[in-house]
Amino acid sequence: MASNHQEEVYPTLSLRERDRRWELLRDLMKSKGLDCLVVCSLLSRRDLGAYICNDCLQGGIAILPLSGEAVVLAPHWSRVAMNVEDRLRGENPWATDIRVGASGAALVEVLREKGFDGATVGVVGLERGGGGGEPEGVVPHMTWSHVLKHLPRAVFVDVSAEFLELTAVKSEEELELVRRAAHIGEMACQAMLKATRPGTSESEIYGTVLRVIFSNGAKAEGPGLILHSGVDNLSWGPPTWIHRAQRPRSVQKGELVQAEIFSTYGGMETQQQMSVALKPVHPVNAECAAVARRSYQAGLNALRPGKKFREVVEAMEMPLVEAGCWHTTPLIHSLNPILTVSPTMVRVELAGELPGFDEKYLQKYKYKRTEPTGGNTVIKPGTVFELEANACRGKHRVNLGGTVIVNEDRAEALNTLSTEMRVKK
Repeated sequence: MASNHQEEVYPTLSLRERDRRWELLRDLMKSKGLDCLVVCSLLSRRDLGAYICNDCLQGGIAILPLSGEAVVLAPHWSRVAMNVEDRLRGENPWATDIRVGASGAALVEVLREKGFDGATVGVVGLERGGGGGEPEGVVPHMTWSHVLKHLPRAVFVDVSAEFLELTAVKSEEELELVRRAAHIGEMACQAMLKATRPGTSESEIYGTVLRVIFSNGAKAEGPGLILHSGVDNLSWGPPTWIHRAQRPRSVQKGELVQAEIFSTYGGMETQQQMSVALKPVHPVNAECAAVARRSYQAGLNALRPGKKFREVVEAMEMPLVEAGCWHTTPLIHSLNPILTVSPTMVRVELAGELPGFDEKYLQKYKYKRTEPTGGNTVIKPGTVFELEANACRGKHRVNLGGTVIVNEDRAEALNTLSTEMRVKK
């Protein structure tokens, strides 16, 4: 489902947004007594450095002094060529001092050049990355070892958490990018609904979704697309045929096709948890879909400024508790960045006897702490969340939801199709 590109609106970020971000970061630096800030996107799935340069910096490093221009260390010469071409086309890149070489040696060279070899330097990416699965940082050991060895007088302070918290509250310009990303995700959901029918391969559905995203000027963040099918399938993650040599599975009558879509525009990620059921719908799947929908609606009603994150989690949990369901993945987490996350594998002991779910495994999850990450975080206006309610009964699972913006007085749901299980012949 392609769009008419002449009619579509493609919001952009202005130089005012750059100045706003740099001022926020410099206020952070002043509060921490830092002379400059080093933001590493070296191994991160999320492009942390793009916050400074509004450009592709995955694999690179951005350095922002307390005063003066930013310096970008790009992983390859092609990034420099892209920057030059942008300027020739009349665009205004946020950073013009862009150099080849994103390494420990290059970082040492810049810090020495700028007089920071004995300074107090804030670092983002050492102790955590910008997304799920990056709790121990995104800086390679050899890179950081080189920096410490060759800058013995410098003092390095990890400010990853402070940086991520600062970037979580969005400006109106940023929120327009979020809305655009979610709109493209909605179009991708519509395309998935149309493409899903008995006999269609998972790969055809997968390609249909991605074509809509890319053809509308967006990208698919993270794993690209999560997609699985079957009557009762607990799998989550990229489909097996993406990483294992085998024929993609074809979907059949009575099955569910479920996807997590990561529509991302201008660096702002949204997610759509699309669930399509082919008739005849299994009664347990219909039940799980109803429970998940109630959980989603409870989260939408509870997500308000001033509430603690754990309060929203508890509201979403209640319909599952009442129905005697369990859930595998989070019910809710923040987006751009992922800071607050509800627990996973909650009440897994209700799953019953399943292959791999032996008693040792069940006991481990039954008694582990199920506190949400960032449970005491107070919800603020201008933040973005993913409500991804999922309800399981035995091995049956239905997952649905979409992206939500928290405004001053309400939660703004950006997706519709993916917030209910859709049924087709």
